[in-house]
Amino acid sequence: MDRKQALQLLKEYTTNANLINHSLAVEAAMGAYAEKFGEDVEKWKIVGLIHDFDYEKYPDMAVHAQKGAEILKEQGYPEDVVYAVHCHNEYHGLPRKSLLDKTLFAVDELCGFIVAVTLVRPNKSLAEVKVKSVKKKMKDKAFARQVSREDIRNGAEELGVEPDEHIQTVLSAMQSISADLGL
Repeated sequence: MDRKQALQLLKEYTTNANLINHSLAVEAAMGAYAEKFGEDVEKWKIVGLIHDFDYEKYPDMAVHAQKGAEILKEQGYPEDVVYAVHCHNEYHGLPRKSLLDKTLFAVDELCGFIVAVTLVRPNKSLAEVKVKSVKKKMKDKAFARQVSREDIRNGAEELGVEPDEHIQTVLSAMQSISADLGL
């Protein structure tokens, strides 16, 4: 399991640049949390990179992540990686058991939300985004309504991290790869 193979898998199933950028953002956030928790940084980053690799081909929530998990298993990915990818889609009702599972769930929606906040900034730059701006936009139910605020709150709670700290960790990780994200 290495990043080059994981990126190849992502690009084999995903052509949409926004979906690829989302995966890169989640990869960065997972890496930041792996460092913070003293976990395997490369492994966690790969989980972030491939978590949605099947979404473009299988966007139905009843299939997304389940199909991905089947493909990952066939390709010999470790069971904990397969499970983390599968359980991040709440539709399947699988419990998040490990810190890896919980972290993937916690950062996934927040990465998308931070991108939405960035895109309404004058310069569309992650450097301009602050925790305060993200929190303010979270209160606006009409803004990025497809993003579940409840999932963001529950994710931070499951990790035992304060909401501001969670937002800052993910935001800083995304800012560190802003050039790759085009933001």
